[in-house]
Amino acid sequence: MTKNKFLMLALILVTCLFTSCRVNYPVAQQSGKDDVAFLLFASPDEYVGKTVKVTLDGKTTFEADVIKMKKAHTKGTQYSVSTGSKSIKVESDGKVLYQKVLMLSAQETKLITLP
Repeated sequence: MTKNKFLMLALILVTCLFTSCRVNYPVAQQSGKDDVAFLLFASPDEYVGKTVKVTLDGKTTFEADVIKMKKAHTKGTQYSVSTGSKSIKVESDGKVLYQKVLMLSAQETKLITLP
């Protein structure tokens, strides 16, 4: 009788394991990472809360919000851009605050520190 109880318990256990498994659901295939990088703009004091004009490769322009340097790693708007070598120019009130050529990798977040 003990052998029968053991076999019955093992059968129930195996049945429970297989029914809890999601074998019958389709599995989403994960492809490579998206081909985008992110820019985040931060400043210690002067430009916090202001909007700056960002120019990429002399062609694309957009406005970006500047956040406080201490909150840069936890909060703030990240702006997505294509990967590769990018010439970035940041201006405020006609004054160039930052100008540099950066190499951006896929899924990289680049922190641009303004004065």
